[in-house]
Amino acid sequence: MQCAEVKPENLLFDLDGTLTDPKPGITECLRYALGKMGREAPPRDDLLWCIGPPLLKSFVILLEDDSQDVCEEALRHYRERFSTIGLFENSVYPEVPDVLDELSKAGMKLFVASSKPEVFVRRILQHFGLSPFFVQMYGSHLDGTFAEKADLIRNVLAVEDLLAEKTWMIGDRLHDVIGAKANGLRAVGVTYGFGSERELREAGADDLVSSPREVLSVLGD
Repeated sequence: MQCAEVKPENLLFDLDGTLTDPKPGITECLRYALGKMGREAPPRDDLLWCIGPPLLKSFVILLEDDSQDVCEEALRHYRERFSTIGLFENSVYPEVPDVLDELSKAGMKLFVASSKPEVFVRRILQHFGLSPFFVQMYGSHLDGTFAEKADLIRNVLAVEDLLAEKTWMIGDRLHDVIGAKANGLRAVGVTYGFGSERELREAGADDLVSSPREVLSVLGD
């Protein structure tokens, strides 16, 4: 881990696996959806790979069925539980509030860029008291628009009029890194989430951090 020679002005944060640990909610909602579809639900720990990628893609693998109608039905069942219970079966990682506070006070513009539907992103951040730290919070649309991280980041840059060379993406999965690189952003991979160090390195992460506070070290603070 090295300090950046040029500090960014804007930081985009992933949500799941970066700001909060959503394991209980996401895995139980996946199990609920699979049960509704008449499928045997695997143990929670066997579903961790589903945290991060767009859920429709995960259901294609889980159901062994690439029919859009079938996968969308499973997604509806998932959201039945997630929208009322699952989104709050979640916890903020230690150090995150303090780190966000320090970054904000240092003049950084902070944004959330999550593949999760924006309506859920906002509810989660408000519930845990994190929304005041962010200039804006972005997620996908319920119809799947901006579910791909590269498309989402491109939209954030355009709407907020941010320069790619002055913006970093911070996230825990290869999708965050690939999306950042596709848009010319520096990518910081966090290894305390759900992606492995190998996954992040192979995706091309510029820096790796093992705790939220290490983000400050990468920035040179």
